[in-house]
Amino acid sequence: MDARFTAEQDEIRRTVRELLLKRCGPEEVRAAVGTGDGYDAALWAAFGEQLGLPGLALPEAYGGVGCSLTELALAGEESGRVLAPSPLLSTSALVAPLVLALGTEVQRDELLPRLASGELTAALAVPGPSLGVALGLTGDNRGEWAGGGRAGGVQARRVEGGGWRLYGEVGQVLDGHSAGVLVVAAHAGGFARSRTLLFVVRGSAGVPGLVRVRQTSIDETRSQARLELRDVEGELLGLDDGDGGGVAEALAGVGEGAAAVLAAEAVGAADRALERTGAYVRQREQFGRPIGSFQAVKHRLADVYVQVQAARSAAYYAAWAAARPGERERVGGLALAQALEALRVAAGEGIQLHGGIGFTWEHEAQLYFKRAAGDELLFGPVHRLRGRAADLAGVFESESESGDRGEVRG
Repeated sequence: MDARFTAEQDEIRRTVRELLLKRCGPEEVRAAVGTGDGYDAALWAAFGEQLGLPGLALPEAYGGVGCSLTELALAGEESGRVLAPSPLLSTSALVAPLVLALGTEVQRDELLPRLASGELTAALAVPGPSLGVALGLTGDNRGEWAGGGRAGGVQARRVEGGGWRLYGEVGQVLDGHSAGVLVVAAHAGGFARSRTLLFVVRGSAGVPGLVRVRQTSIDETRSQARLELRDVEGELLGLDDGDGGGVAEALAGVGEGAAAVLAAEAVGAADRALERTGAYVRQREQFGRPIGSFQAVKHRLADVYVQVQAARSAAYYAAWAAARPGERERVGGLALAQALEALRVAAGEGIQLHGGIGFTWEHEAQLYFKRAAGDELLFGPVHRLRGRAADLAGVFESESESGDRGEVRG
């Protein structure tokens, strides 16, 4: 692995940072989350038209830029620094790679160019608080997370003419209230042929039987919605392989990439929280001297700095590994765990060292802590991310199990 960034990658980082400094300050963030969409539509248009961020990791054949996931992660890191509310994660890190992996050629030609340009936003709807499991980050995604034939989740039934109808309810859907297209995970086949499939639901508004309600969330910069599907028409994404194995494999692959982008976002947010705290302790005085001159404060911030740098290295490695599908390592969840922990610690120390003002609604410090808590609720928690990584690596495998397969572990 070459740890150096190319000139093109440095330029992407610089350009995104400059745009966000101009267009996404604290006041702009607060104004954006208060809009109906939950983000600044003009800034999103600039992402697509000026920078091409939504299509960074998509092939040029489908209107993308043709870069790798590493470039998308770098853009995510800069977005995380300012907690920019945008559908970049849901559109470019979750739905677009799923369409690329599973969609038919017609579906790719129809959806990917519009997703790459930013004209169309998308959301992945997974039943209940199961997004981490569905993406293979906190558990085996071949289980019953999509309903398993029982009541709950979303159920799909085939109708005359070969179409599908969806019914059920989904909560905690990132950008689900404003997305122009939904990819919905639904259970099909009942007990006889139980499997999980993905369906495309088109239309941002006026879809018969579809009700969207924006939910109140811990982190306002990550808009979430509850979806109610009442006999909604859905189009099968790709082909039905008979057992849903292809869907589970595709979701796990997308989960690796999404975890790398999320980890980079968390690193950017943690770095910014540490940066703000360092500036504050150099200004605030107590006993006639800046509190940043006290050894105890220096030690606390030094520990945070080490955690942030370690998380940054893990996030970059995860992005590099996910961008090499032929040699893919399952390290995304572990990198995400380290990054979320670093963000939680950096934000928590920032709130404490800011004193009483750090707890106020008007200050930025609480927003970074909420980002850490919100991402853990959606994709974690940290101990489950690490537990899944340990399971995949066989860390807690018994000696007898290892011996049965003839493996040697040092």
